[in-house]
Amino acid sequence: MSTHVDSVGAGLPAAESENPRWLAVVVLAAALALDAGGVAVVNAALPVIGQDLGIGSADLQWMMTSYAVTFAGFLLFGGRAADVLGRRRVFALGVGLFTLATIAAAVAPVASVLIVARALQGVGAALSGPSSLALLTEMFPEGPRRNKALAVYTSVGASSFSAGVVIGGVLTDFLSWRAVFVFNVVIGLAVLLAIKSVLPEGRRSRQPLDLVGATAVTGGLLLAVFGLSQASHAGWGTPLTYVPLVLSAILLVGFVWWERRAANPLLSLAIFRLPTVTAATVAAVAFFTAVLAVLFFAPIYLQGLLGYTPLQSGLAILPMGMIVVVSSNIAGRMMARVGQKPLLILGLLLIAAGVGLWAVTPLDADYWLHIFPAVAVMSVGQGVAFAGLTAASLTGVPQHEHGVAGGLNVTAQQLGGSVGVAALVTLAASLGFADTPQGLLDGYHAAYLAAVAVLLLGIVVITVVMRGPRRT
Repeated sequence: MSTHVDSVGAGLPAAESENPRWLAVVVLAAALALDAGGVAVVNAALPVIGQDLGIGSADLQWMMTSYAVTFAGFLLFGGRAADVLGRRRVFALGVGLFTLATIAAAVAPVASVLIVARALQGVGAALSGPSSLALLTEMFPEGPRRNKALAVYTSVGASSFSAGVVIGGVLTDFLSWRAVFVFNVVIGLAVLLAIKSVLPEGRRSRQPLDLVGATAVTGGLLLAVFGLSQASHAGWGTPLTYVPLVLSAILLVGFVWWERRAANPLLSLAIFRLPTVTAATVAAVAFFTAVLAVLFFAPIYLQGLLGYTPLQSGLAILPMGMIVVVSSNIAGRMMARVGQKPLLILGLLLIAAGVGLWAVTPLDADYWLHIFPAVAVMSVGQGVAFAGLTAASLTGVPQHEHGVAGGLNVTAQQLGGSVGVAALVTLAASLGFADTPQGLLDGYHAAYLAAVAVLLLGIVVITVVMRGPRRT
C-alpha cells in the first residue's frame, strides 16, 4: 500500500499557512451545504412542483427520496473511493456531478427527468461528502483547531436543512421552483473554481474498490424505499410492495455476508466494535428520520392546511437555521468538558420534545403559540446532537479510514432521510384520511409520534453502547 499526501500550506510558516487552511474549511463547508441543503431546498417548493408537473401527493416524496436514497446508497463507495483514489479528486468529481445534475433539474420538462436528476445529485453528494470530512480531519490534527474547524463545519451542515427550506420558499415565491436549482448551480461552480487552489490532494492508497458491495447496498436501499412508498397507496399485500421489500432484505443481507468475506470490503464491519462509531450511527439514523420528516410534512401542512405561501412557510422555519448555528457552536465548546455521550443524549431528547410539539399542532395554529416553540426546541437539539455525532463518528478511527468512516455516518443520516422518511410518509397515509383536512393532519401527527419513538429508542441504544466511565 502506498500513500500520497499534499497538505495545504506545506513548507510555509504556520502564520502563512493558517489562512489557506481556513479558506479550505469555507470551501468544504459550502460543499456540505450543497449536500445537506439538497435534501431540504426542494421541500418548500414541493407543492408547487407537484402542481406544475402533475405529481400526486403519494409520488411527491420521490422528489426528496430519489436524492436521499442514492446519496445513502453510494456514500460507502464514495468514502472508500476517496481513501483509494485521492480525496480532492473524488471531492471534485462529486461536486462536478452534483452541479451537472442540478442544471438538468433546473430545466427538467417532466417529473421523470426531475426525479432522475435528483438521483444523480445524490450520487454526486455521496462522492463529495465523505471526501470533505476526511480532508478536514487531515488538515487539522486532533486538538483545539480541529474542534474549531468541526464546529464551523457542523454548524453549516446542521443549519443547511432549515436554510434550504427558507431559500427554497423565497425563490419559489418570487421566481419559480426552477430558481431553487439555479441557486445551487452557482454555489457548485464557485466550489469547483476554488478546489485546486485551497484543498490538499489528500491521502490515497492502492486498493481495489468493492463494486459488488456498492451494488448490493445501493440496490437494497432503492428497493426498500420503493416498496415502502408503494405501501402508502397500493397496500402491504400487493406484489408491488412486498416483492421489492423481500428483494431489498436479500440484497442487504447479502451485502453484510459479502463484506465479512471480501478481501477489501467497502465497509469493514470491525468498525462497529468502536462504541463511539456505533452510537454516532444510531444517532444519525434517529436524528435524520425525525428532522427530515418534519421538513417534509411542515411545508405541506403550512401551505396546504394553514394557507401559507411558499415564502411564508420558508420564513416560518427560518429560526431553525439561526438557532442551530448558535447551539452547535456552544455544544462544540462544551464537548471537551462533558464528552460526546451527553451531547448525543441531550440533543436527541430535545429533538424528540420539539417533534412532540409538532404532533399537537391544530388546524387553526397560531405561529408563535404552536409553530415557533416546536421549531425552537428541536433546533437546539439539532445543533447539540449534530456536533456530538460528527465528532463521535471519527473517534478512534485510524486516519487512513476517515473517508469510509465519514461515509458510514452520512449513510446513516441518509438512511433516516430516505428509508425512515418513506416509512413515516407511508404511516401518515395509512392512518390519516386524505379526504378531510383533519384527517390529513391526524396522519402527520401519527408520523411525528412515530418519529419521537425512534428518537427515544436511539437514546436507549446509545446509553447502552456508550456505558462506562469513558468520556467520549
